[in-house]
Amino acid sequence: MPISRVVQMLAALVTILMVALAGAVGAQAGTARGLESRSQLMFFNHAYGVIDRVTADAVEHSAYLREFANFQVRTTTGTGGVTWTGRYLYGRETYFELFGVGDLPDTGYGSAGLAVSVERAGGLATVVERLRDQGVAEPVRFLQTRDFGDGVPVPWFDAVYVTDEIDAFLGWGMEYRPEYFADPRSNTEPPARPGDVGRERYLPDTYRDRLMRDVTGVRIAITGGDLADTVPLLRAGGFAVRPVPGGGVVAHRGGTTMRLDVVPRDEVGLRRIDMSLNRSLRTRHEERIGRSTLTVGPGPRAVWTFPDVE
Repeated sequence: MPISRVVQMLAALVTILMVALAGAVGAQAGTARGLESRSQLMFFNHAYGVIDRVTADAVEHSAYLREFANFQVRTTTGTGGVTWTGRYLYGRETYFELFGVGDLPDTGYGSAGLAVSVERAGGLATVVERLRDQGVAEPVRFLQTRDFGDGVPVPWFDAVYVTDEIDAFLGWGMEYRPEYFADPRSNTEPPARPGDVGRERYLPDTYRDRLMRDVTGVRIAITGGDLADTVPLLRAGGFAVRPVPGGGVVAHRGGTTMRLDVVPRDEVGLRRIDMSLNRSLRTRHEERIGRSTLTVGPGPRAVWTFPDVE
């Protein structure tokens, strides 16, 4: 065969491969754009972290935190009689929980979680459909109940997550139940609109008398396996998800930015919480709480950092 003919055939083959590759890349990008163009159904609800005992005890007994936020230390009884003791900082629509080692069953130091929730009744069913569209054949469904002390569990919220086989981090979607809102012991607000199961209705307005207004950002170090199980949920909820250098993702939309960094199993844990304030401060205040640091101001913001100390 003449050399010129061989060259022509090779050139044609290269062209075919380039077209095929471009089509594959385009399809993948189109899929990502399609997922992110969906309406946002879920918003950041709360996050938790299991921190070292020294810091957890310092948080529990901090006089400053009681001035800074709607702060509570509470033991809760959930589904199956499981109990946990947390330190809670509540905002207008968002909050976070801090546990010491031993306060949350079946977890150890560095364990963490992230909940995103729907604002309208029935939204979680659509999230489940979107998970299945991404290849999650059997999303895990769970009903969380709450016992207010009389031994009668009240339906609290429906939850969904990709898998119950986790390393140290659980991301889940949730929808508050009407039975919980109807119970006067929940101290929740009346609906602002038909089908309202939103975060603002769930949380009290006590934040108005404190500095902290809401959680605007969280940063958590997790394993690659836990990240892979969390990204489909974030996409199903309508968040924009972007990779970050070094491994991990940033998810945003809805007022709170969530950063999940990929690390080895022995380096996982809550790293940072960003908060907005009800008013702008002229000066900067730094509060050492155990081994963590809460920096408040200047301006209408605060940052709480938690180093890896174990």
